[in-house]
Amino acid sequence: MSQFDSALTSAAFNADPYPVYRQMREEAPVYWSDAWGCWMLTRYDDIAWTLQDYQTFTSLGRLTATMDLPEPLWERVEPLVRHYSQGLINVDPPDHTRMRKLVHMAFTPRTIRKMQAYIEDIVDRLIDEQIESGEMDVIWDFSYPLPVTVIAEMMGIPVEDHAKFKAWSGEIVAFMATPKPTPEILLNSQDSLLAMQQYFRDIYAKRRRQPEDDLITALVLAELEGDKLTEEEMVSSCVTILIGGHETTTYLIANGLYWLLQHPDQFRRLSEKPELAESATEEFLRYDGPFQRNRRIATRDVTIGDHTIEKGQLIMQLLGAANRDPAQFPDPDALDIARSPNKHLAFGYGPHFCLGAPLARLEAPVAYRSLLGRLRNIRIADDSLEWNNALFRGLKSLPIIFEPL
Repeated sequence: MSQFDSALTSAAFNADPYPVYRQMREEAPVYWSDAWGCWMLTRYDDIAWTLQDYQTFTSLGRLTATMDLPEPLWERVEPLVRHYSQGLINVDPPDHTRMRKLVHMAFTPRTIRKMQAYIEDIVDRLIDEQIESGEMDVIWDFSYPLPVTVIAEMMGIPVEDHAKFKAWSGEIVAFMATPKPTPEILLNSQDSLLAMQQYFRDIYAKRRRQPEDDLITALVLAELEGDKLTEEEMVSSCVTILIGGHETTTYLIANGLYWLLQHPDQFRRLSEKPELAESATEEFLRYDGPFQRNRRIATRDVTIGDHTIEKGQLIMQLLGAANRDPAQFPDPDALDIARSPNKHLAFGYGPHFCLGAPLARLEAPVAYRSLLGRLRNIRIADDSLEWNNALFRGLKSLPIIFEPL
């Protein structure tokens, strides 16, 4: 087994990956992992370059590249492979540019700013539901229902269906969490994917008959006006938006509050200066962001550092390592909610920069200001917390106790 593979698959890495990232950056910044079957990058400059240069490092086929399956099983998982071979995050320009242009209209900063009052109302309602009890699980009572309600509202998904999407989302991305997913994991992911796809196809058909004021209607109308977005592309992009639009923000909000509670000086600073909430959000994204790694495939032989990446080989961009690179961030292991500049890579870089970044950058500051503004003496109620560090990094739950202000 390669030098760091045991560390990368350990329970200690799940809980705190940053010591491993640091050692890899110092000793093997371009590292071949036998366990993952790819090159792992940990330096900021290397990762920024490979995110930007889509002609050398393509998104095509990146999510299914490590599947090592017998031919009959390839046929059985063809719908899963097809899904991850198209859609917004799985293609490069010019197809990516065309699709992003159509979807982007719902995520412009100007459009998102109009949602602030709506988001503030949801945040206040969620806190109202828990405030008298003096306790809540931040993830399940707050940081999950907030973004899923917002993104579902944007897409036109009824409230009563939100729970379905949480279950489907977790099962769909499960195959990405392991280096070489088993047939059982792949087929389970595919079952949930097919269910979500059918759900969106049904909505798509309804919106063609009866338009409403939502994102799916906008995509339907764009198609009718002549822009080329196929139904398959629409469905694939809706799955991506729904999963990406709530999973990452769920963990961003909860991770941020957790780290504030571990750094009382920063907690006091934000409580005294709530105008720092936007800057704090950027620092939480850098310090312990919810999206820790990304993939690309080399389209030609290329040298990174002292190593040659061969055409067709997979690279893993360890965004969490890049965001703690001392060559880019002074004192990178310190939490500083007023850090500036803060050019983190938590949202990616280049053509595939996260479409939903403006929405996350609105939701999280509203959440922090309300939590710190309405609750006092916040304390973690259970010290035995467990971290996810598969596709998304975050706590499985974050129970707190508090007093209302």
